Amino acid sequence: MEGIIGKKIGMTRIFNQEGHSIPVTVIEAGPCPVVQVKIKEKEGYGSVQLGFGEKRKTLFNLPLSGHFAKAKVEPKRMLKEIRIKEGKKVEVGQEVKVDIFSVGDRVCVTGISKGLGFQGGVRRHKFHGGPKSHGQSDRLRAPGSIGGSSFPSRVFKGQRMAGRMGDSKVTVRNLMVAGVDAEKNLLLVKGAVPGKRNSYLTIKKVLA
Repeated sequence: MEGIIGKKIGMTRIFNQEGHSIPVTVIEAGPCPVVQVKIKEKEGYGSVQLGFGEKRKTLFNLPLSGHFAKAKVEPKRMLKEIRIKEGKKVEVGQEVKVDIFSVGDRVCVTGISKGLGFQGGVRRHKFHGGPKSHGQSDRLRAPGSIGGSSFPSRVFKGQRMAGRMGDSKVTVRNLMVAGVDAEKNLLLVKGAVPGKRNSYLTIKKVLA
């Protein structure tokens, strides 16, 4: 298996054999039951659908409840598809655990970044701001000109301006696995990953 679903617990640090401090993110990874297996002959590609997280059964609609019942798996809060290599045998109901990773592995972590609401150009795009002197008093954090008047007589699509910041899908690539605790289903990843505490993440191996 090349990936797993997890939940961000928070950040801490560990020490290596030389006594150097390593900042790590603690992720509760799995166990994730396989809910569905897709094959190239039928769906056109090979992948597995994994479930993770708890949720009251009364909150599931009938189609989703039937989907889990068909797989004979307890309903899960999250459902994610992860691609698999051709010829790899995976069965419905099989559990994917954190022991698929080992220390030193490289992973990509995908999550939803923290939502920061509506922000100005200085905060959102690191604009420099206007001058602090020469008579100006109210343009310090203004974005400046956003387009010409006679030409092009419009604002270009994608122009960096104030707007909603965060709350978007972000992938951090090539992070190193610093520790694995199979008994507690914990994965320690060096560095920061997107999202706030208790947000859900998808962790995939970087394949050579």
